[in-house]
Parts: sequence; structure tokens; C-alpha cells
Amino acid sequence: MTGERAIDIRELGSGDLEDCLSLDQQALDDFWTQEQWSRELADRDRLVLGAVLDQNTLVAVASAWLVLDELQIMVIAVTPAHQRQGIGSNLLKALLHRGQTYGAMTATLEVASNNLAAQRLYDRCGFANCGLRRGYYSNGSDALLQRRPIRIE
Repeated sequence: MTGERAIDIRELGSGDLEDCLSLDQQALDDFWTQEQWSRELADRDRLVLGAVLDQNTLVAVASAWLVLDELQIMVIAVTPAHQRQGIGSNLLKALLHRGQTYGAMTATLEVASNNLAAQRLYDRCGFANCGLRRGYYSNGSDALLQRRPIRIE
């Protein structure tokens, strides 16, 4: 765990762009461009939450779109130095809770078939496989489609 250091989960906005780009570079190998992050952070119809350490260091981010009654989770990332400390799990639970308050009944996501750590996280949070996209990612790996009902636990 992070010991005595305080982790706060809060909504992110346009002012967090540089921190999101830095986190993306560390945790996702530049998965999204600056333009994609700008759009994600500026669009009020998207839910973007961050885990902030000691009130100023972004260590994790989660983003989702609400489409009718479905929360489509687009990204969850934790900096390598802060992984395996429960931060990703807490952030995902906060995102699900926020989605439910906006009327989401189910949550969906895609995860690379070779990303076993993420699959374990999603399994612990109640997600189950519901489909497969073969060769979906640029490296040729498959995308596992996962879904779970949303309910406050």
C-alpha cells in the first residue's frame, strides 16, 4: 500500500492535460494522442477520474463514456510505480459508482488478451468475458470484450 500518503480520487478536466499525457507515456506507451486526451478531458459527456497522490501527483486515470444506459470504459491506467497497491481497483469502483449515478446499468470494456494484470483486476471487480475481437490491437493481440452489471456494493 501507499503507507501514510493520501490518495484522492477526483474528476479531471482540461487543466490536467499535461499530467494525463505524462501518465499515458509512463503507463500506456503513448496510447492516446494529445488531441485525444484534450477531447476526453473537455467533453462534459465523458467521465474522467484521476487518483491524485498528496494533492498534486496524478498516479492513475480512468475514463468512460455514458452511452444510453451503458458505461463504456475507455481507459484505466496506473503509473508503474503505483501498480499493485489497490489504486486501480479503487479508481475503477469510483468510476462504476459515478456511472451508476448517471443512470448506467451495465459497464463494458476491452482488454488485451495478453494483459493478464488488467484481466485479474477486471475479474476481481466482477467483469466477465462476453466476446472477442481477433487481432484488434496494433501488435496483433486479441481484445477480450468484458461486461458487468453496475450496482453499488
